[in-house]
Amino acid sequence: MESTASLSELFPTTSNAATGARRAGELGQEDFMELMVAQLENQDPTKPMDNFEFLSQIAQFGTVDGIQGLQQGFSELSSILSSNQTLEAAALVGHKVVTESNLGTLVPEEMLDATIDLPRSSSGVTLYIQDMGGRLVHTRTLGATASGEIKIQWDGVDDSGNTAPPGQYRVSAEAVISDQVQAVSVYAHSLVESVSIDPRGAGVVLNLAGGDQVGLPAVKSFL
Repeated sequence: MESTASLSELFPTTSNAATGARRAGELGQEDFMELMVAQLENQDPTKPMDNFEFLSQIAQFGTVDGIQGLQQGFSELSSILSSNQTLEAAALVGHKVVTESNLGTLVPEEMLDATIDLPRSSSGVTLYIQDMGGRLVHTRTLGATASGEIKIQWDGVDDSGNTAPPGQYRVSAEAVISDQVQAVSVYAHSLVESVSIDPRGAGVVLNLAGGDQVGLPAVKSFL
């Protein structure tokens, strides 16, 4: 006579060690199968469980278990991507980046760098540098200039010939375009001092000289 496999044999459970690894109150796959076995063994013989209902319960559990597995997989993938992004951002430490800000940081014995974005050719471009109190410390006339990006540097010497104190300075510019004077965009170059993870989960943050923080999407270019 052929032997008939029990439900426990058809749906073997995992070891007790694996069961103990789950958090208290969490129902695992082996717990679910044990409950199903107990339900079948204690069902009313006159009203046995419908086969469709039995398979439906297994399918529902499998769907939930699969979703949980996907969530765990996405969480692990997000962690891996975040780690890779952090490693890539760490390579920027000690280098300069161009951001939307026109605030540059003057460091002793170094140049303050910025980029003027000239939309059209100009018959004259004038550069202005102000301290954080709004005082104009340096003015420079660049003359006629073609459209495009203009890299400028300031050595920290003001218009009186004195060395300006280190710190943040606002860089701006005006251009004469079609006989009209108009302000043009200026983007400061900032030194990346360190990187960190945004606690809000927004990715990697670059900590710039001067105390500013920007995310990678806010960086216009890397120098």
